[in-house]
Amino acid sequence: MKTWILPACVTLICWGFWGFVPKITTRYISPMSAMIYETIGALIVGGVVLVLLDFRPDVHMKGICLGIATGMLGLTGALGFLFAVKSGKVSVVAMFCSLSPLITIALGCLILKEPLTIKEGLGILSAFAAIFFFTV
Repeated sequence: MKTWILPACVTLICWGFWGFVPKITTRYISPMSAMIYETIGALIVGGVVLVLLDFRPDVHMKGICLGIATGMLGLTGALGFLFAVKSGKVSVVAMFCSLSPLITIALGCLILKEPLTIKEGLGILSAFAAIFFFTV
């Protein structure tokens, strides 16, 4: 088995629940309050990782800045998701937001010069078709 499959499966399951749980959460508290509690959850996971690293994370200024930017982008996106899922159908909002890898793919092609195969291009077109059918 390829080494990326198990962590990718964990990600798939966690992000699947991550997309669903906020719909229920925002029935009880506002999206902004939910963000506070999500951040506490993130701090807990971060604390566990810090312990696993024996309190010695890698230190490189560029990596630190990019890591902080990634956290800010992730939490800002999560806040937008909370507002969207509060008033929209979780299935439609989650499907729409799941197109975010298209931005990642475009950046990978443009900045990292990663090639895009015809098969992958067809997959992208299929994603657009799926979102069309979900939202009309």
